[in-house]
Amino acid sequence: MVNANEPTHLSTDHLPLITKYVDDMSGGLRMVSIEIHDNPEVGYKEKHAHAVLTDYLQQKDGWRVERSAYGIETAFVAVYDGCRPGPVVSFNAEYDALPGIGHACGHNLIAISTLAGALATANLLKDEQLGGKVVLYGTPAEEGGGGKIKLLSAGAYRDHKVDISLISHPGITCDAALVRTAAYASLKVEYFGREAHAAARPWDGINALDALITAYNAISVLRQQTQPGDIIQGQITNGGLRPNIIHAYSSGRFVVRSTSQARLDALKKRVIACFEAGATATGAELKLTLGGSYADHMPNRALGRSYRHFFNRMGGSIVRGDVDIIEAATTASTDQGNISYAMPSLSPNFWIRSEDADGKQLGGPHTPDFAKASRTEEAHSLAMRVGKALAATAVDVLTRPELLKEAKDEFQKLKQDLQAALR
Repeated sequence: MVNANEPTHLSTDHLPLITKYVDDMSGGLRMVSIEIHDNPEVGYKEKHAHAVLTDYLQQKDGWRVERSAYGIETAFVAVYDGCRPGPVVSFNAEYDALPGIGHACGHNLIAISTLAGALATANLLKDEQLGGKVVLYGTPAEEGGGGKIKLLSAGAYRDHKVDISLISHPGITCDAALVRTAAYASLKVEYFGREAHAAARPWDGINALDALITAYNAISVLRQQTQPGDIIQGQITNGGLRPNIIHAYSSGRFVVRSTSQARLDALKKRVIACFEAGATATGAELKLTLGGSYADHMPNRALGRSYRHFFNRMGGSIVRGDVDIIEAATTASTDQGNISYAMPSLSPNFWIRSEDADGKQLGGPHTPDFAKASRTEEAHSLAMRVGKALAATAVDVLTRPELLKEAKDEFQKLKQDLQAALR
């Protein structure tokens, strides 16, 4: 449904031109998707996907493609300049897979939806003689490796003076524009104790496993006093050598998630206190190593309104913004969240079918069922619709200065609110 307060038409409607262009190249994009899907590669090893995407882009007139960009072997930056200066719209492509279960997060569909969006936007720049620039970033290792964060830190977005960032993600939940994700941080925990004979002289030892179990149990108790949206996950990776030895070493990996970066920081302090309690209780030495972390994704409502307008015109049914931003929240995490802290960002969800022949719901993202779902013709068609809506949103930004101003004003307000929350 479309909110009565949202535009029913825009000054210059480019959606029909975008639709025709994407439809014309859909067959070629389907081949790109299958090549990526059928040759899954984990983060920072996506050499085949990198080659497939950059080879495809280099065949397109006017595109400048930098392979292995910013010192990251499987990253790329592709740029298309308009006929004069103007806003810079960017798209992020993902193409890494999960170990053992391949493209069970549908990153082949993310790659081709943003590729379609970027190419269609560039085509409008050329045909309509528009000002501005399109940048497509190839962002490896979304599944825990933080490729976007590395590109952001290296200046990839700053160097091209990017104004907005667009991406999308498939799932089994309803189509949505204003997707919010959780912030997360990972920690490696190690305890160092002292060996002793567990039967003859246990008092000579310092039990590192007891320290880890004490911390684990403290975290289990802590969960009773955490807020909705706070998640703590743990794994014991080393529980000692043998039961008749007082364990001199233990280790585990933990992930902490929350609905915002501010909430995450507060929760992480409480979790670290549990680890410190394990050390205090047993006398073991604690070593904490911070791993990767992703910020929560803050969707831009102005961009979301534009995307929803175009998506719904193509048969979609994204609900109005004030409902969408509540229903589209997820406890999953993505490095697009860090992008949303640097510039106005949008990361819509699009539903694809993961069902058996009788219509029974099968697995969602990060399951083998979803890997199969992300290869179907229907999923491809749905990704193409997303690509059209992303392109229409990008062109909307390029042709309506008031939209870009609104998106940037909203982004600045979000940053001010965040700084106030952290004080």
